[in-house]
Amino acid sequence: MSATGGGSLRRTLGFSDLVLLTLGTVIGSGIFLVPGVVLKQTDGRLGLALLVWIVGGVLSFLGALTYAELGASRPDAGGLYTYIRDAFGPLPAFLYGWASFLVIASGSVATLAVAFSSYLGQLVPLSPAAAKAISLAMILVIAAVNIRGTRESASMENVATAMKVGALLLMSVALIAVGKGWHNVGPVWPDTWNGSVFVAAGTAMIGILWAYEGWQYVTFSAGETRDPQRVFPRAIAVATFALVLLYVIANVGYIAALGPAAAARSDHVAADAMAAILGSASGKLLSALVLVSIFSATNGLMLTAPRLYFAMARDGVFFKQLARVSERRGTPVAAIVSLAVWSAVLALSGTFEQLLTYVVFAGWIFYGLGALAVFPLRKRVAAADRPYSTPGYPVTPLLFAASAALLVLNTLRERPTQALAGLGVVILGTPAFYLWRARSTARPSALAISNQPED
Repeated sequence: MSATGGGSLRRTLGFSDLVLLTLGTVIGSGIFLVPGVVLKQTDGRLGLALLVWIVGGVLSFLGALTYAELGASRPDAGGLYTYIRDAFGPLPAFLYGWASFLVIASGSVATLAVAFSSYLGQLVPLSPAAAKAISLAMILVIAAVNIRGTRESASMENVATAMKVGALLLMSVALIAVGKGWHNVGPVWPDTWNGSVFVAAGTAMIGILWAYEGWQYVTFSAGETRDPQRVFPRAIAVATFALVLLYVIANVGYIAALGPAAAARSDHVAADAMAAILGSASGKLLSALVLVSIFSATNGLMLTAPRLYFAMARDGVFFKQLARVSERRGTPVAAIVSLAVWSAVLALSGTFEQLLTYVVFAGWIFYGLGALAVFPLRKRVAAADRPYSTPGYPVTPLLFAASAALLVLNTLRERPTQALAGLGVVILGTPAFYLWRARSTARPSALAISNQPED
């Protein structure tokens, strides 16, 4: 292994890799659970529920269009971290990376690993010890593939995501074709559009934005993308648009199988919808689909998040070993290992669920900041030098930033204790930032580094 000056991240990812990476990272368990909750919150009104899903998807798409400009202008490892750093300074960027490493990304990996063994237990009986061993084994296998090479990890992600998307589409089409729930649709729209309707829609929007969350991770891999000025904007926009279509089709499938009222009463809407048309055989089929979905999402996190910690270490504000890249493999081995180890610790401890609940909402503060970063960063780059410009600027980034603020404010209102505790964990990173910066040796400025090519 050598420092970044020797080995470097290799640009091996193309358009299809980024599209499938985005889809694979976003589609986890949300689409199998959240639609029932949204229908309940919208009082079983089919039209209103689908409208909120579409609006939430459009808001996410606006964010993707904004990040497309940032990724094309700054195709560097670290993505969102570098946008915040260059626009608002190193401290808020570090706090995002701190929260990501401590809880957001690592807690997500731990959650997925535990969920993997749980769903596997529905196919094969597992003792508690065996379930923990399976969770650790999944993290280990995914980390090993990512250490071996970015190309190998991306190829595995492509296969797993293609299987997941294909199975989800097939399930949705089958539910639409065979389901009899259309006979019990009931009222499609609210009788009156009063304030309570908009409050219900806003509450439902929170869960929907969570279901769409995760496309931001692909920005961390911009430094490993071939021809990023051309490929990155197209890939993130196409992937996010495809997510909207896929989620709407899945919702229609659930309603076709169960009807809006029954879907609204379901805590496991996908499982109940499958059972309605397949009976007892549905449980194992759905478990197999969710296993592939979880594996793909976990690999997507492992393929992207370590690049954030690599960028932080390269800036001298994180463990310096994490800035090293294997000359032979071209991967940030130490950064991958660190995420895998800490995720495994969280999975074994069982404390990650509460931590994740406290802190993960804070990620949306930084997602909103990332969108707002386009304003100061545009001032530094002439229009002629921008390879891609956000359509609808400045409305596009402002709408996405407003949706992020809505989610954060709603969480503060609904769960003030947990939200404030989560913000406290994030803010605790401030002394750590100053400690690392004080101990770091003199290095080129962050902005200068961000403009250097990766290979």
